[in-house]
Amino acid sequence: MRLFGIPAGDADVVAVVRRGPSGWCHLGRWDVAGPSYEPGAWLHGALYPQRCDLSPDGRWFLGFVVGGAQADWAPGNTYVVLSRLPWLTALAAWGTGGTWSRGACFAEAGVDEVGAPEVGDVRPLEFGLAVTRVASFAVERRRGWHESEDTPPRTEHDAWDERRAEHVRMQKRQPGGPAMLTVAGFYAAFRSGPPGRVEYALDGAPLPEVQWADWSRDGRLLVATDAGRLEIRDEKGTAWASDLSTLTPDPQPAPPEASRW
Repeated sequence: MRLFGIPAGDADVVAVVRRGPSGWCHLGRWDVAGPSYEPGAWLHGALYPQRCDLSPDGRWFLGFVVGGAQADWAPGNTYVVLSRLPWLTALAAWGTGGTWSRGACFAEAGVDEVGAPEVGDVRPLEFGLAVTRVASFAVERRRGWHESEDTPPRTEHDAWDERRAEHVRMQKRQPGGPAMLTVAGFYAAFRSGPPGRVEYALDGAPLPEVQWADWSRDGRLLVATDAGRLEIRDEKGTAWASDLSTLTPDPQPAPPEASRW
């Protein structure tokens, strides 16, 4: 089971993408302030977390999806969907024609670079939409993470930012505090390959069995563990936890509000 979080910029909400069991993905809403976890959509297909995004207010989810579509679905089998977190009910959708696309992200109001939606013809959002630019750790970069000084520069011939991928180290300072969170390796989301290929550390000390981490807006440490737990950690230890390992695929119709702007 793989877990990856996409925090909202202006709200205490994290979109949690889970991959597993094989062939399935799950989307959930983590209310960090509550705290609580709300399970949402199950997808018999794939979500690519580094090509997804969450609106600054935590309400809207942009998902890059492969599979799970009906035969008569206009955008095709590979598409970007705009939905209400934690559901994948399409309020708008764009076909990509394949996995070459890097997905879409939320942008400043008035920005619109993704083209006209093929499903949904009303988009009363406070935010613009833009094509995600090619870069490793795309989600983290939009959330205040920066390359460390020892990260090798990207060359002009590295169009997909892949040649240096295993040597990129990203870091993010604790909001209102001195601690530094770092991640190194080949993309944080749903990593593959040998153990340790991606490693999180806090002030240089490795965070064992952590497959995703970021700061909450008030400076608490948010983590997803290899055992499938979401945790909020503070100076005293684990302040809150939710075990997602017990969830099994159970696709249910989305509630009526999932179909409304």
